[in-house]
Amino acid sequence: MTFEPIDFDLLHPSPLIIVISGPSGVGKDAVLQLMKQRKLPMHFVVTMTSRPRRENEQEGVDYFFVSCLQFEEMIAQDRLVEYAKVYDDYKGIPRSQIDEALASGKDVVLRLDVQGAAKIRALYPEAILVFLIPSSHAEWLQRLKERKTESLESLRLRVETARQEIKRIHEFDYLVVNSEGQLAQTVDAIQSIIIGEHHRVVHRKVVK
Repeated sequence: MTFEPIDFDLLHPSPLIIVISGPSGVGKDAVLQLMKQRKLPMHFVVTMTSRPRRENEQEGVDYFFVSCLQFEEMIAQDRLVEYAKVYDDYKGIPRSQIDEALASGKDVVLRLDVQGAAKIRALYPEAILVFLIPSSHAEWLQRLKERKTESLESLRLRVETARQEIKRIHEFDYLVVNSEGQLAQTVDAIQSIIIGEHHRVVHRKVVK
């Protein structure tokens, strides 16, 4: 007696799109840096920005840095999956970044603000959205001050922006606290989320 074989390969999940978001200064960059250091098998999408490069930032690693004019030309040519103007500077994801990442067969990780996360969810409903928060307002404000890149008016703007962003927490799938000195635990939590999502039946293809 012979049986028609079952193609279990069809049940293997497709790569995930994971968005790491949260208020400015919550530690998104530090989280992604540790994920990279752990050499996780993921494609980390690099955001493009029109703001000036800070002293400790590297081109093509932290961001792709372009002028406002170059950014606006990319908008006109529809070469961006999503973009927004934040604090008078543009930030966005080049379409080629997403295409190449998905083609690699690896999970795709994006670092985005709340507006960007919403746009990715609209384009990719299966995307997993993770919202980072600090353990307290005082801790978060201190982090922003220690960066020494913010004027008093800029700090006020970031606090108000964060207040509005938190009102949209219901748009996210997971909430992770990134406490001071607990970066490894934060990344552990995100890795656990990704592992769990890979085992969800909803991400499997239908076997016919």
